[in-house]
Amino acid sequence: MKKAIVTGANGFVGSHVCRALCAEGIAVTAVVKDENENIDNIRELENLTVVYCELSDIESLSSRPDSDHDVFYHFAWVGSAGPLRCDEEMQLQNALWTAKALRTADALGCKKFVNAGSIMEKETYCAVYTQDSKPGLPYIYGAGKLAARAVCKPIANSLDIDLCWAVITNAYGAGEFSPRFVNSTIRKIIANEPLQFTAATQNYDFIYVDDVAKAFVAIGKYGKPNREYTIGSGNARPLKEFILEMQQALAPDAEPVFGNVPFSGVNMPLEAFDTTAIREDCGFTPSIPFAEGARMTMDWILQVD
Repeated sequence: MKKAIVTGANGFVGSHVCRALCAEGIAVTAVVKDENENIDNIRELENLTVVYCELSDIESLSSRPDSDHDVFYHFAWVGSAGPLRCDEEMQLQNALWTAKALRTADALGCKKFVNAGSIMEKETYCAVYTQDSKPGLPYIYGAGKLAARAVCKPIANSLDIDLCWAVITNAYGAGEFSPRFVNSTIRKIIANEPLQFTAATQNYDFIYVDDVAKAFVAIGKYGKPNREYTIGSGNARPLKEFILEMQQALAPDAEPVFGNVPFSGVNMPLEAFDTTAIREDCGFTPSIPFAEGARMTMDWILQVD
């Protein structure tokens, strides 16, 4: 891999992937929504060119003169957090845009298309197809990801491009501003707020964003067509164990309370988090333990707040 194109390049995961690619001397075309977007997290990277393009106009990239990229990484997705997770029109539109991005990658001569999927796909499948289940509106986001995969896989096999679907378990770390679990819990610790959770018996996994970026680079180099690669720590376990590890590392005097918050999600089996494929096909294993990553994240939050 000598040249890569990355959509959503200034996002949390996308920016770290750009950084990891550039660090290996790979030329990166970073696709960003528009000129109003903040690109401070990638602005100074060497060997990186920023291109502005709305997702709705993604096909216009195929007319660019520098169409000799090897791998197309697709991270851009509208409504991955917040109210738009529950908007069926937006989430289904994302699936369509992903298909258009795949066709654009093929038109650009890319040999491989690596899409950023989510563990929510598996959770959504269980939630929707389990008899008598009552999934809530946030599962519409996962449904959009499922629809994207269902559409893209046959398209890729009709074209001359390999499709790799990367399923991110739960990425966390420096650079994330969203109120997702690790981020919000650390901010509660910093503010000395009560640490109240569900019973936290559901299985979970977390992986630090630098390791996520390295995983995507490895998939770009070695990923095989029509394969799913789960990006996780390789040590999935009940959420309670992660919470206690984070509390002991960051706030040993705090007393987390379990069971005060209702849980309405799906408890995924440990097999859903299996990372064997990425380890065996791509030679990737993460290097940052959870407690260390939590400390690094807390240090970053304290710096930026």
